[in-house]
Amino acid sequence: MKYSIIVPIYNRPDEANELLQSLSLQTFKDFELVLVEDGSTKPCSAEVGIYKDQIPIQYLMKDNSGRSDTRNVGMQHAKGDYFIFFDSDCIIPLSYFETINRLLQEDYADCFGGPDREHPSFTTLQKAVNYAMTSFWTTGGIRGGKVNMEKFKPRTFNMGFSRAVYETVGGFNDMYGEDIDLSIRISQAGFTTKLYREAFVYHKRRVNLIKFYKQVNIFGQARINLFKLHPESLKLVHTLPAFFVLGNIAILVSAVFLSPYFLLFPAAYMLILFLDALFRTKKLPIAGLSVITSLIQLTGYGNGFIQSFIQKIILRRNLENLEKLKKVYK
Repeated sequence: MKYSIIVPIYNRPDEANELLQSLSLQTFKDFELVLVEDGSTKPCSAEVGIYKDQIPIQYLMKDNSGRSDTRNVGMQHAKGDYFIFFDSDCIIPLSYFETINRLLQEDYADCFGGPDREHPSFTTLQKAVNYAMTSFWTTGGIRGGKVNMEKFKPRTFNMGFSRAVYETVGGFNDMYGEDIDLSIRISQAGFTTKLYREAFVYHKRRVNLIKFYKQVNIFGQARINLFKLHPESLKLVHTLPAFFVLGNIAILVSAVFLSPYFLLFPAAYMLILFLDALFRTKKLPIAGLSVITSLIQLTGYGNGFIQSFIQKIILRRNLENLEKLKKVYK
């Protein structure tokens, strides 16, 4: 078996059906799927039954313990020489594995990551969230396949590495930012890591605006975890949302006490977001909603970063798990 696809899932049978369908239609089929239910009360056994004759599937059940441990369980059962990771809310393009197989032959990497894109079937909100998560004007483009503001680090919605990497570096740690932590440890161990721009997935991100805020807030908190473990990993681009939050507070105060013209700064930025989203999507409703999702992305991430910075850097609280991990690395 050449590739083992490892996917944790929790109460998402509808997502499993779309993922399984996209895998069943792959043009290159030398792979297995290791689908691990993380203590689900709504398992996807019926969906697995539909596709079990079309895809080699290891369908595993375990008690709820979080995505890191669930992926680690999947790796323990994997039979392939190369492990591929997706989130359960991904749809895989039909030529994905054909592309991966070709790229690994032409430009081999011990570890790779690919970008995510929007699918035509996505809702207006999903497309707006996709813009917020991949635009240069919000994340520096680092999740969308552009690497000019930070060295690319694979993330588990679209990531792969060899069995040799797993046997040397180990699995995912139980922490926020576990995939970036593992990417850093892989590089530190001397393995090659590359971005394969052609190997994209459609990442649905089934969220409403409240869930989206909570998700990116966790991403902001994760950056401080990563900084505590890998100080060199913190780059300017990661701090920009925090400065965005603080800067907007300063602008609002200035607009109230000095001049309302200070509000022209955030207005100009929102206009840039709108025009860029309109250029990319060609749809007014998506462009308008993209402004909202972008502001949520920056504010949620920035608040999470500031909250965790105060708690773990200034007050030095809740550091027990990180201290344990630091001892392991040493």
